[in-house]
Amino acid sequence: MIAVTGAAGFIGSVVAGHLSALFNDQLILVDAFDRQDKTGNFVAKKYLELVERKHFPAWLESHAAEVQWVIHLGARTDTTEFNVDIFNELNLNYTKGIWNSCSKHNIPLIYASSAATYGNGESGYDDDHAIVEKLKPLNPYGESKNDFDKWALKQTQAPPSWYGLKFFNVYGPNEYHKGRMASVIFHSFKQIKEKGFVNLFRSHRPDFVDGGQLRDFVYVKDVAAVIEFLIENQPESGLYNLGTGKARSFYDLATSTFRALESTPDIRFIDTPADIRDKYQYFTEANMSKLKSAGYSKSFSSLEEGIKDYVQNYLTKGSFF
Repeated sequence: MIAVTGAAGFIGSVVAGHLSALFNDQLILVDAFDRQDKTGNFVAKKYLELVERKHFPAWLESHAAEVQWVIHLGARTDTTEFNVDIFNELNLNYTKGIWNSCSKHNIPLIYASSAATYGNGESGYDDDHAIVEKLKPLNPYGESKNDFDKWALKQTQAPPSWYGLKFFNVYGPNEYHKGRMASVIFHSFKQIKEKGFVNLFRSHRPDFVDGGQLRDFVYVKDVAAVIEFLIENQPESGLYNLGTGKARSFYDLATSTFRALESTPDIRFIDTPADIRDKYQYFTEANMSKLKSAGYSKSFSSLEEGIKDYVQNYLTKGSFF
C-alpha cells in the first residue's frame, strides 16, 4: 500500500486520486481532516484508512512492513506566513521524522520541495545539488523547504529511493479551500464570473511590463503523472525540478482563462500588496533536463490546455478530481 500525506489538500488529493488505480485503491490518506472546506478533496476517494497527520509517524512505524511508498506532500505552504516556528515544525522536523522512518524500514520516499527555494533566481533554476547551499529563498516557507533539502543531501542513511520535487507554480482542481494562496487561475475565474474583469498585479520593476511577470505554471495532473513515473521507474535519487520548462506571463494566464470561458478579455492592474512586494518572484522557469535525462518523455500541458481543462471541467461545475 501507499501512504499519501497532504491527501486532503490540493496536490495531495489529486495525486492520491491518480495513484488509486495504480495501487488498486490500497491508499492510506494522511492529513488533518478537521477542515470542512477540504472534505470534497477526499470524501469520494477509495482508500484503506484515514490517518491524522499527528498520528502518522507512529502509524508508519507500526505498519512499515506493509507500506510500499510514502508520498509526503503535506506542508504549510503559506508564503505570507512569517512565523518560522510553524515551518520548522511542519515542513522541516516532521519531514525529517518521515525520512528517518523510511530510511530505517527501506521505504521509498517522494517529498514536496519547492521552486520557492530558488529565491529571486540569482543562482538559476537548475536542480543541481551543488547549488543548494547557495540558494537564498525569499520567505520562511522557501527557507524551510531549502533547509530540508540541505539536510537530506547530508544524510548517510537514506530511503532506498528518494525524490525531492521542486514544484513550480502548480494549478488545477481541488484548490477551492486555499483562499489567498489559490492559483491565479482560480482567482481570475472568480473575478470574471463576479465582476467581468481580472485584476493582475502591477509590475514594480522597470524591466517587466504590467502583467509581464513570468512564471513556470504546471498543471497538477502533470505533477501526478511525474510521480507515477518515479514510482514505476525509480531513476537516480535526488532533487528534481517539476515545472514545464517554459515561463509564461500572467497576462497570458488571464487571457487563457477568459478564452476558456468564451469571454472577451478585460484585464486591469492593481498594486502588488506591500506585505509581499519585496518577496515577489518576477521570473521562474524550471530546467527540466534532469527529469528528461532520467527517462521522462511525456509532454506537459500547455498553459492554454491546462486552463481549458481546469476551467471547463472543474471550476465551472464546482467539481473535484
